Amino acid sequence: MDESERSPKVYYASNPGGSSPSSDSSTTSVHVTALDGLVNVNSLFTIAVFVGLSLTTPGQHSLENPSACDAGIDVVKKLLVFEVVSFSFFLFSSLVAQGLKLAINLLNSKDVDEVFRATINRKVLRLGMMGSAVGSVMGCIFLVLSMVYVIEIRLGMLSCGSKPAIHAVGALVLLVSSALVVYISTAFYAFMH
Repeated sequence: MDESERSPKVYYASNPGGSSPSSDSSTTSVHVTALDGLVNVNSLFTIAVFVGLSLTTPGQHSLENPSACDAGIDVVKKLLVFEVVSFSFFLFSSLVAQGLKLAINLLNSKDVDEVFRATINRKVLRLGMMGSAVGSVMGCIFLVLSMVYVIEIRLGMLSCGSKPAIHAVGALVLLVSSALVVYISTAFYAFMH
């Protein structure tokens, strides 16, 4: 059996007979691959969350000379809160994606004659994928906010005018916001088509 015959096919509920693919047919392997990618990216971001959590010890001195530029306990508290919220969004996104993958795989295994074909409600699939994408985007936003606090803890407060901190925060916000615009645009396109 070649690779094209083994790829799982999906027939949405709008084609209840499932006897032949309609214009709505697609492959579940595309959805599973997308969900796998989302879970993998969320896992990498979760590692970043735990790195940030390791910096939540009070009393750390920044690399700037004046001690007045050291972050106070309030910055450490905000860092901890944003890291936990970020972790919660990434966990939500990963669990939704894993649930969708499990549903697709279970539906694919129901029909003995057509092991690689599943009937899936398009609205539920879209809603689940969008929920997972929104969770990932929100996790990224809170992770960026927490990384700003990490930078302030290590390089000095932005309010002190620490140039390394300003440059680091500027690069972080510019690059991540650009990537999020691309990701959100792609997710919206996939949701609408």
